[in-house]
Amino acid sequence: MPQPDRVYDGDHLRAELWVPNTAATTLYVTFRQRVPEPGSFSDDAPVRRALNEGKAHLRIQSRWNDWFLNDETPALEAALSALRPGFATALALGYSMGGYGAMRLARALDLDQVVLVSPQFTLDRAILPAEKRYPEGKDFDARLGNLANHGKPDLAGIVIFDPFRPLDRMHAALITDAMPAVARAPLPFGGHPATNALGERGGFRALQAISLAPSASAAGVVALHRSLRCASPRYWLIRAEACRMAGRANDADTAAARAGARSVRQGPAPA
Repeated sequence: MPQPDRVYDGDHLRAELWVPNTAATTLYVTFRQRVPEPGSFSDDAPVRRALNEGKAHLRIQSRWNDWFLNDETPALEAALSALRPGFATALALGYSMGGYGAMRLARALDLDQVVLVSPQFTLDRAILPAEKRYPEGKDFDARLGNLANHGKPDLAGIVIFDPFRPLDRMHAALITDAMPAVARAPLPFGGHPATNALGERGGFRALQAISLAPSASAAGVVALHRSLRCASPRYWLIRAEACRMAGRANDADTAAARAGARSVRQGPAPA
């Protein structure tokens, strides 16, 4: 595997570009999601599927869980803006913090489409006081992170979320209000991220294919979830938890039993 080109290489942010053997007209961008132990950059391989399809892959990382907001952000944006004219189309995929990063850097990348999985619209408690899940939220730079000033209002794509996760539902609503061309793809009992059931039953490659297509379909994501969820023990466990919290004990017991039955019958999920 060839070494990537460091489009931006800072102390806090890094952008690496892999190009296929043939000339690429499409740029596929992924963003690092929030990690349990920040402090270093990952050296994961590029998205081979993108390269095999003749697309270039750009991976953007933050060393810390800072939502890509630090004193290097303007320099990264300049580097991305300089890179973008070399491609006719730019597509992106981002999970959670990575989804926020896709929206925050969409203007610099002039993204044509995003697939956002359980993203945050903001950690600014003046806008969403209930969002207290992330300790680093207390240091969120509301000025540098304001998507009203730094986002791309005409951004198109999909926001995937579990509608039974109230905060994720609120973020999705804020996103589609600010960016009306982003369509909602609710995946009930998917968890956080909402694609847990997909990943457990081998659906990640199908979701990746959707994100690589020039016209990603929210209906296609919902249909994929429906086709795989009943075979996912995690789906039934999340459903059981939601039913129990809603006071529906019988439904919770039924869902928990189905989770156990599927775990025994199917064994481990495919890699």
